[in-house]
Amino acid sequence: MQNTDFIQTTHAGSLPRTPELLAANAAQAENPGDAEAFESLLAASVQGIVAKQREAGITMPNDGEYGHTMSNSVDYGAWWNYSFSRLGGLTPGGVDRWQNAEQVRSEPGKVRLTSFTDRRDRQRFNEAYNDPTSGILTGRKPGSQPTVTGPITYIGHAAVQRDIDHLKKALAENGFETGFLPALSPGSASRLANEHYASDEELVYACADAMREEYTAIIDAGLTVQIDDPSIAENWDMINPEPSVEDYLAFTQLRVDALNYAIRGLPQEQIRFHLCWGSWHGPHTTDLPFKDLAQTMLSINAGSYSFEAANVRHEHEWKVWRELTLPEEKAVVPGVVSHATNVVEHPELVADRIERFAQILGRERVIASTDCGLGGRIHPQIAWAKLESLSEGARLATQRLWS
Repeated sequence: MQNTDFIQTTHAGSLPRTPELLAANAAQAENPGDAEAFESLLAASVQGIVAKQREAGITMPNDGEYGHTMSNSVDYGAWWNYSFSRLGGLTPGGVDRWQNAEQVRSEPGKVRLTSFTDRRDRQRFNEAYNDPTSGILTGRKPGSQPTVTGPITYIGHAAVQRDIDHLKKALAENGFETGFLPALSPGSASRLANEHYASDEELVYACADAMREEYTAIIDAGLTVQIDDPSIAENWDMINPEPSVEDYLAFTQLRVDALNYAIRGLPQEQIRFHLCWGSWHGPHTTDLPFKDLAQTMLSINAGSYSFEAANVRHEHEWKVWRELTLPEEKAVVPGVVSHATNVVEHPELVADRIERFAQILGRERVIASTDCGLGGRIHPQIAWAKLESLSEGARLATQRLWS
């Protein structure tokens, strides 16, 4: 996955859905109709989104996560919610994770996740979070999460094979040799109400066994799997009161160990790990610093690491890499444009961001990307302008780094 003579470009997965696909998703959710017509639309949509990535200058594309149903043009949860139909053992629930007001308190040595409304960032800025004109969660359609009521199993074989087939066909039609598909991590998959497993560890490892089947299918198809795992960083804000870093890392280690168990024996060069701090449009003042997570992230047996490095809460953390050791065969995939602002980054700024990492890690090991998914978070026109700026910035960085 390393560069040879230019800076490769990619993104973190989700891209804006077309109006036609959003309408079809909504219709399927209400009253599943002509499956053949829907599959035909989905296949054409994937072909279109891969072509659009090529035109924008992306060299490592995906299917835009079009196989992961998005409920609305503004949707912060499609990266996770798609798994609900691919995992057995779940019973549809009536709790909206952004509205659930349950308060769960942690103690030293006993870390537990609280509800989304009880998050520390949300409590600190409660007035802003509850103001529909603030820009935080504005336009989001309410949605509920299921409950774990039986053994977790993987039942998404047909769905992931459909995603694979659509992407591989679109890649071939657009002249790409390969691409990537995102898939949920065990730690993120397990953040559901649990009425079946006796312990957190049992639940997380059950999710690992199940999701391994999705990872394996993607890799066996010759694609790269991007493992989406906001839980590694985002859980910090869901612990009330704030824990010690030591307690948090001990809590997180279970999720890391389960992920490494899920990807055991799989080729690292086809595994990309994505870390972010939740990516909703909020203040994020309670994000855990990257320096406290970096070694934990690098202990994950992936070939490359995608992380936020462009938004105003985390851009300064590029300096952490001065103190880290990245194995020679691995690469970083830093965000050099952000999903968190409507301002389109100037290509010169993008190039500067790329060069910072290249000067520390080497030009071969830096893949230019976005902080997080653009789909469901910013307007499509702005999203594509950002990807074009990303590609132009990578071109400028290439000229400077290979001159």
